[in-house]
Amino acid sequence: MNREELFLDELSYIKDNDLSESLLKIINILPEYWLEEAASSTGKYHPEYALGKGGLLRHSKAAMRIGIELLNDPCIGDKYTQHEKDLMLMGLLVHDGLKLGRPKEKYTRFDHPILMANFILENQKEVGLTKEDATFIADVIKTHMGPWTTDYNGNEVLEKPKTKYQNFVHMCDYLASRKCLLVPFDEDNNISV
Repeated sequence: MNREELFLDELSYIKDNDLSESLLKIINILPEYWLEEAASSTGKYHPEYALGKGGLLRHSKAAMRIGIELLNDPCIGDKYTQHEKDLMLMGLLVHDGLKLGRPKEKYTRFDHPILMANFILENQKEVGLTKEDATFIADVIKTHMGPWTTDYNGNEVLEKPKTKYQNFVHMCDYLASRKCLLVPFDEDNNISV
């Protein structure tokens, strides 16, 4: 299955056609492992649907869908313009696109939020994003780990979320990683509700 078919639902969530096309271009240049690897090699930090083959893909889709559901609530969604919503949703879908680094490494790169943010900025022109939109997406991706900012050696590596946009993306990613929240997927890795 080609990547556009795999992400039909997610691409349809982006209301701005130009941004939807940019998202598809980003999807098409991300490494193959983003579609195949588990979200967690140990299972410690993600629910069952995010484990096994395609788990990282399902986690990414779940994070975006949680974002959609929250933004559909006027108490939450009315705080953002449609353009901001589109950009946050784009960031949610691809936030873990380089989770295992570039080139692929065996384990999660702790600095993967920075790697992915830089990837967006480096490919801004190729994928058809304005500098402002690429910077917005990079900013919400680079802080998606929330309060978990120190690496395995205790070094401060990542930034904490500061803006309402960064906090929203972190919240959706966090909820998509909770074992008590199960998102149903069909055999084609599409959310089935």
